[in-house]
Amino acid sequence: MKMSKTVWEKLSESEMHELMQFNAEYIDFLSVSKTERTFVKNSIALVEKAGFKNLDTVNELKPGDKVYSTNKGKNFLAFIIGNKPIREGMNLLGAHIDSPRTDLKQHPLYESNGLALLDTHYYGGIKKYQWVARPMALVGVVAKKDGSVVDINIGDDENDPVVGISDLLIHLAGSQMEKSGAKVVEGEALDVLVGSIPQKDVKKDPVKAYILNLLKEKYGIEEDDFISAEIEVVPAGKARDYGLDRSMVLGYGHDDKVCAYTSLRAILDYEGTPERTACAILVDKEEIGSVGNTGMQSAYFDHVIAKMLALQNETSFVAFNDT
Repeated sequence: MKMSKTVWEKLSESEMHELMQFNAEYIDFLSVSKTERTFVKNSIALVEKAGFKNLDTVNELKPGDKVYSTNKGKNFLAFIIGNKPIREGMNLLGAHIDSPRTDLKQHPLYESNGLALLDTHYYGGIKKYQWVARPMALVGVVAKKDGSVVDINIGDDENDPVVGISDLLIHLAGSQMEKSGAKVVEGEALDVLVGSIPQKDVKKDPVKAYILNLLKEKYGIEEDDFISAEIEVVPAGKARDYGLDRSMVLGYGHDDKVCAYTSLRAILDYEGTPERTACAILVDKEEIGSVGNTGMQSAYFDHVIAKMLALQNETSFVAFNDT
């Protein structure tokens, strides 16, 4: 049986160089875009540099215009307006920007056996045994009582400490090793170890008190602020070239950021004015069924399209349904 050629065999030398350059840019983006929020934030920076304008700031749409829209910091839409009216259809690229992970609960910090830990629940389908004994970062936002929002990223900078989920030493894991892969690490065991130094002159939960002092000094965060926080536990560190030939990528969040980034770049790199409006749709919540007001089942995309139709003087309900 004759095997077809791989893409590597078909590339010219110049195409190979172009591919490797694109891959290097993807690695850089993936390294700093591990969560939905960071992906959207970095996408905004890219499209604004390329001349895209926030849809909320424009009063009309004409062929060649480049606009974007965001929803609660977790959805992103980018458009290049085509020669044909939007009601005649669009060319769409869609992907999701959430990835399997663990999240902190609303009251996560507790002390047990002289250790401070963060209680978690897992998001999406994960192989739980893959999340232990590896360096982790805490990435997210905290909405404080005064109304301000603080960005959190502890662990991705090479000078940061990292956190992690501890596992049993091999000579203590006899019973654990007899379990199936689905049960070798249980979901309730995915709590994150964050400290062991006790706060002096504190009798109750002194290690927890020490961690809270550290958080207050660096971020101005108090324990009650966790209630209004959204903090994800993700693998720490940068994405890397994988393989001696650098033919692959090793990094957290390929699912589905490899499709989201390429969709975004397809819009960014497009030259000229398309016949039909081009759109990249990047959404949240796919890993848990696309639910909620930032998932694909929300009314966000419909709302944006209705707004764009109005900017092209199409305001009827029929025009919206015909799009």
